[in-house]
Amino acid sequence: MKKRVQLVIGVMTAMLVITFYAQAQNPKAKTGTFVLTNATIETITKGTITNGTIVLRNGKIEAVGTNIPTPQGAEVINCNGLRVYPGMIDSGTKIGLLEIGQIPQGTDESEKGEVIPYIKALNSINPNAAAIPITRISGVTTTLVTPDGGLLPGTAALVNLFGYTPDQMFAGFEGIAVNFPNTGRRGYYDRRTEDEIKKASEKALTQLNDVWEKALQYHKIDSATAGKGVKYYPELQAMLPVIRGQQPLLIEANAEKDIQAALKWIKEKKVKKAILTGVAEGWRVADEIAKANIPVITGGVIAIPNRDYDRYDQAYANAGQMKKAGVKVAIRSQEDGNGNYRNLPYHAGFAVAYGMNKEDALKAITIVPAELLGVADKLGSIEIGKNATLFVADGDPFETKTQIKHVFIDGWQMPMVSRQTLFYDEFLKREPGVSKN
Repeated sequence: MKKRVQLVIGVMTAMLVITFYAQAQNPKAKTGTFVLTNATIETITKGTITNGTIVLRNGKIEAVGTNIPTPQGAEVINCNGLRVYPGMIDSGTKIGLLEIGQIPQGTDESEKGEVIPYIKALNSINPNAAAIPITRISGVTTTLVTPDGGLLPGTAALVNLFGYTPDQMFAGFEGIAVNFPNTGRRGYYDRRTEDEIKKASEKALTQLNDVWEKALQYHKIDSATAGKGVKYYPELQAMLPVIRGQQPLLIEANAEKDIQAALKWIKEKKVKKAILTGVAEGWRVADEIAKANIPVITGGVIAIPNRDYDRYDQAYANAGQMKKAGVKVAIRSQEDGNGNYRNLPYHAGFAVAYGMNKEDALKAITIVPAELLGVADKLGSIEIGKNATLFVADGDPFETKTQIKHVFIDGWQMPMVSRQTLFYDEFLKREPGVSKN
């Protein structure tokens, strides 16, 4: 047994050495002044520019339009026949928190405890996660990383997919996540009786109400005493930005009854800023969500229906139906944290195929999440003064045949390399490829 353990440890060590060696050989990102010429530019907010030019300098978009002179010393990238889009924003992932879900050492998406809003996803993100380069070379440059687990599992963080430390990756937004009390089964594995489910939901709602009321009182005392007259409670301190309307509450609710209960709770508690997330059955109560004027982050779109008797394509149509009802909709890729965040444009593409306007779907993964998360002055569209975060493609990003040619994050040109591209290149032309025996 001891020898077997030593062998396993030895193999794992060797694999780690090989992995780090391979990563060390990867090309580095580079910065400078770049000029993208002869491009079709999808600005998102100001229409389409044909045969256009974009100047990227000092991490910002310095110029956008036609007949723009090239700055001296700039690197010119001819984008003839190519399209330029703002970097896509996936507003619901576990990237950097989840590596290998089957072993506890490979995941950091949840901590013990029901009420731990002070646990920050930003502090736990692994900047060297294998999924990061895989995702960013697909044009997804920015993601909302959301913790999971209990009732108030922590604080989500918006990050750019480039940087050596979490602070370097931080994109300017944090928000507390809430798993709203669920009145249904958690899945096929949930063997609880209906009475047990009801009691658990009522208990969770009571706990949520208790935390909210305590946070309100904490806010009043803290405000009256300039923070000097209260004992430090980390869970209540973390709630202050939400109570004061400085941060939105990210409320995960998927079943029809749970969405309705969440809308009622938001109104009763006078939550200043709230975003519904998940919202798998939002189509059932789309008018109610629109009337409440609560925006949503929905997805994954490529999913199966919540109920056996729903249409097979209901999950695909959900985002479009909510949008048509007047709901402000952003699309995320997250589906049980499976890690395929590179598929974000295909989630949006499915929404288009099943009824959503194509322009709205593109906005749902660019400017809309930027607006919801308070970073629209930096991300989500191609405009002068915004961060130079964009990608160049040879076609429609919603189509699987489209190839991403260039990616820029904050003005840094990303190496178009990931673990998958390295494997592809290695085995595309195998030398020697055929045994001579």
